[in-house]
Amino acid sequence: MAADFRRGRLTPLGWAALVIGAALMLAPLTWAVLLSLKDNAALVGHSEAALHGPYTLDNYVAIFGNSLTTRWLLNSTIVALGQTAGVLILASLAGYGFARLDFPFRRTLFVIVLIGLAVPSQAVILPQHELFAWLHLHNSYPGLILPGLIAPFGVFFMTTYMRGIPRELDEAAMLDGASRWTTFWKVILPLTVPAQSTLAVFTFLGAWNDYWWPLISATRSDMYTLTVGLAAAQMNYAQTSGLGYLMAQAVFASIPIFIVYIIFQKQIVRAMAGTAV
Repeated sequence: MAADFRRGRLTPLGWAALVIGAALMLAPLTWAVLLSLKDNAALVGHSEAALHGPYTLDNYVAIFGNSLTTRWLLNSTIVALGQTAGVLILASLAGYGFARLDFPFRRTLFVIVLIGLAVPSQAVILPQHELFAWLHLHNSYPGLILPGLIAPFGVFFMTTYMRGIPRELDEAAMLDGASRWTTFWKVILPLTVPAQSTLAVFTFLGAWNDYWWPLISATRSDMYTLTVGLAAAQMNYAQTSGLGYLMAQAVFASIPIFIVYIIFQKQIVRAMAGTAV
């Protein structure tokens, strides 16, 4: 079916299956958007009122004027961009070291990195919490960003990609008098743009959707990320302005994810297909 889809030769039954699948996946999003466009008072009796007008943008206007949602949006943006930049820098440097340099215990260290893929974040949450409390980093941007820089998958991903780049390029650059840093910066790094784009997208999405660590580290409402802030609003539903307002917050929080996906959809598809490396 996948081959037929690429060639544009789907049968009517195949097209019907695609349409039904797409409709099932879009239904929750459509329902959330319709709820967000309804007056909260109209949804008190029954949520089926979202299926017919009138519709209003009052819930979205209220987000900017009467809540901390914009602050949560700023926090999520800073944390996601900070983690993405940090992971790209560290993973690229580590990947180059593992793929190109010979140093003592290189294989052992790489095995330790791979073991890190199997260690869940919950297993180290207590010492991590105590460490950041001792450093007085809770309720701060460094406290939210730094744990996300531990990215064994990023190191493994960049190492694998750089191993596929011919070593003759390094040798040619060094014969021309280039240093190790110049070779990495001007020769190897530009060739890893596809891998870096893929890693950046998945790191950004993971940081944006992260809930576990921000829930623990951010105890002040002004330092909440969107995931924590919206969850707090849902858990205190009786104190919120209503279902329509809650759905407007959820839709608003999803907009950056849609923008990232639209811009980088090719890299995401390649990564899911296993062709990015």
